[in-house]
Amino acid sequence: MSLLAGLGGGGGASSRVPTARARHGAHWRLIGPGLIFLLLFFVAPVGALLVTSLYVPIPGGELGQYTPAFHWQNYVDSISAFYPQILRSFSFAAIATVSALVIGFPMAYAIAVRARERKMLQALLLVLVIAPFFTSFILRTIAWKQILADEGVVVSVLKWAYILPEDGRLTATAFAVVAGLTYNFLPFMVLPIYASLERLDPRMLEAGADLYASPFTTFRKVTFPLAMPGVIAGTLLVFIPASGDYVNSSLLGNSTDTAMIGQVIDGRFTRLLDYPTAASLSAILMVIILVLVISYVRRTGTEELL
Repeated sequence: MSLLAGLGGGGGASSRVPTARARHGAHWRLIGPGLIFLLLFFVAPVGALLVTSLYVPIPGGELGQYTPAFHWQNYVDSISAFYPQILRSFSFAAIATVSALVIGFPMAYAIAVRARERKMLQALLLVLVIAPFFTSFILRTIAWKQILADEGVVVSVLKWAYILPEDGRLTATAFAVVAGLTYNFLPFMVLPIYASLERLDPRMLEAGADLYASPFTTFRKVTFPLAMPGVIAGTLLVFIPASGDYVNSSLLGNSTDTAMIGQVIDGRFTRLLDYPTAASLSAILMVIILVLVISYVRRTGTEELL
């Protein structure tokens, strides 16, 4: 009997081996398409970009003709030539991110907390937040160009109120570029904060009031810490695309004082055919953003977002 029991136990264990292998194979079949997609459309293009960044011009060749090499000096030359645009890009992106946070947090709070009991109003406000996505990014930016035009209502009112001098303007300025960045990426700030505040228990706010905490203290000690995951996600979703944006700087700025690094990369790739410089600038931009994001997330103590 013991022999039969042993044989039966061995048979059961061996029968479970194919099941484990089948599950392991099923896991790979599930993640396989995603891995293939990432390899084809992320890893391969980034690898080609890094290789291109080390190319050198063919001696005596035509414009746009380069040969493979390991010319690391391309990175040094790119930083030396375009460090003002790199610094300006991150400065504009940081200002736009802070502006989007200041504007977007009250919006998200009003939608998630104040309109919690009125579902129809809450749904309407959410639709209004995402409504700009129904139109093209470029069309929205062109609309801002018309709004801030020299002959527009905004400039006329500012001049009438003596806020803007008679020869002042808003387009082709840093203000216009930052305003465009803030507007275009504002929904990316509002929606994550709304998702965090929507889970906020109103009884916690009531408890703060019962403990004689002022509204500001309740916000600082209860509301804002609970909304921190949404704030972190929102700031990343705004800062990262804003750093590499070139549409706003092209349409709302000018080519000298407001040029961002994305505009430089676009010009080097499409008009000057300077592929190594454009590729090296792209790689530099990616590395800087990656370092800033990792440092920011670790600083705020939300490593799980990575």
